[in-house]
Order: sequence, then C-alpha cells, then structure tokens
Amino acid sequence: MANIAVRDRAAFATTSRPRGSAREFFRQKSTVAFFFTLPLILLIAILVIYPAFYSVYLAMLSKRMDRFVGWSNFTFLFTRETFWMVVKQSCIFAITAVIFKAIIGFIVAHLVHAIPNEGQRKWRGMLLVPWVIPPALSTLAWLWLFDPSYSAFNYVIVALGGDPIPWTGHALWARFSVILVNIWIGAPFFMIMYLAALKSVPAELYEVAAIDGATWLQKLWYITLPMMRNIIAITTLFSLIVTFANFDIVRILTAGGPIDQTHVFATWAFKLGIEGGDIPLGASISLFMVPILTVAAIFILRDINKRGERI
Repeated sequence: MANIAVRDRAAFATTSRPRGSAREFFRQKSTVAFFFTLPLILLIAILVIYPAFYSVYLAMLSKRMDRFVGWSNFTFLFTRETFWMVVKQSCIFAITAVIFKAIIGFIVAHLVHAIPNEGQRKWRGMLLVPWVIPPALSTLAWLWLFDPSYSAFNYVIVALGGDPIPWTGHALWARFSVILVNIWIGAPFFMIMYLAALKSVPAELYEVAAIDGATWLQKLWYITLPMMRNIIAITTLFSLIVTFANFDIVRILTAGGPIDQTHVFATWAFKLGIEGGDIPLGASISLFMVPILTVAAIFILRDINKRGERI
C-alpha cells in the first residue's frame, strides 16, 4: 500500500507540473524556426508587402494625387493602343527569352556535366561571368556592339559583303537585340541550376538503362527530364518573374524605342510615372504584371504539387 501511495504522489506531481512552461515552449522546433525566420518575415513585410499595398493605393489616385478616382486609371489604360502593345511586347519578350535561356542552359549544363570533375570548376566560373556582371554594365557593352555608327557586328557584316543592320533603329531588330541580351545574361543561371540537378541524378539509373539497351534520347526522356522536372519548373517560374520585371536592359539598350516598340511594363511605367509626372498611372501599369505572373505561378506550382502527391 505504501508503494502504491508513493507512485500515486509521483504521478500527481508529474501531472500537476505545468506543461506550458517557457522552456518547453522554446524547445519546440516549430517555435524556434519561427523566431529564426521572423527577421526575414519582417524584412519581406517592409520591402515587399507594404510597397505592394501602397502601389495599389497610388493607382487609385488622380494625376495630382489629391483625390481618389477608383479604377479610372485602369479603364483609361484599356482604351490606349500603346498599353496593349506593351502587354504583347512584354509577353513576347519574357516567354521567348525564358524558352531560349532554358534550352541553352540545358544544353550547356549537359556539356559541362560531361567534362571530368577536375576541369568543371574553371568552366563553371567562366560560363557564370555574364550572369555575375551587373546587367546595366554588360548592357552598355552590348550597346556599343549594336551602335549604328561603329557597331562591331556591322563591321564584321560589312567586311563579309553584307549591309549594316539597324540593330536598335528598327522595331524587329530592336526586339531581337533586347531578347538576345537578356538570353546572354540569364542563360548561365539556368545552366548552373540544371547542372546541380544533373549531379543529383543517380548514376545507377543510367547504368541500368544502358544495360537494357536504352539510347541517349530514351535516357534523356525517361530519366533526366523526370528527375529534373521540378528544378526546371521552379527555375522557369523564377526567370519568368525576373524577365517580366526587367528594366535595365530595355532602358539602356533602346529606351523603349523605336516609337515605343520595345517597351515592357517596367520601362513604360517609368516613362509615364517618373518622366511623365503621372505616378498613379505608372503604378497602374506596374500592377498589370501581378495577374499575369499569378496565373503562371499557379499553373507551375500546381503541377509541382501534383507530382509531389503522386510520389
């Protein structure tokens, strides 16, 4: 009986001990993780969330920013042909550049992956140079290459017997030039991401496929692409967001010309909002990137989640 009483008192003491003590609270992994990420959450709230809501507020003001006009700025943009041309140009610019960056990055990643490990480091370093250099600085170099008076490209073309090309003076060539520079700057990012994904693919899968007599195309289709699919999707989404919001390449290379034929959302918003003195209208233009990128993000992330559930 005495032993039973001792056990009962011990059990009572254990159950009566407060479980919500501060020490136990901080021992929880989720709580510790929250406090570690709290500075980043606050930084995002200050630098992203607040400006986003403030831009919505600005987009609903008049040009003098002295009265509330609601959706008038948006309805005004819908009636302008230049706005729809900017929407079309932004989509062409972003989608075309991302597709070519993905293709070039995929090919170069496989070429670098085929090099022995001892020689990969220098190639990775050299191939990352276009991405590491500040875009504004590298775009200035491309501007010299495209210059109508002393273009290095035109010098070679004329030397070969051709006619000089108006790289930034003709709408078609100006679009080509802007997309080309964006591909040159962004392709190394795809390359390094795909190279990391390739290194995570088990070599045993390729060995088994080779024993079964699979060709290189079958290995690519049934092993490489499925294993890299999530990385490809996330990299594409990230690049699409960055390319849609691109400003420096278009601003330095063409300034939106000729005749607004190369404007994207960011450069046209800058032209009307900052240079034109209509900040609410510029904010309205910049906000049109949100629904386009939201739709793209939903489709890409939903596809990733479906594959994760199947796995």
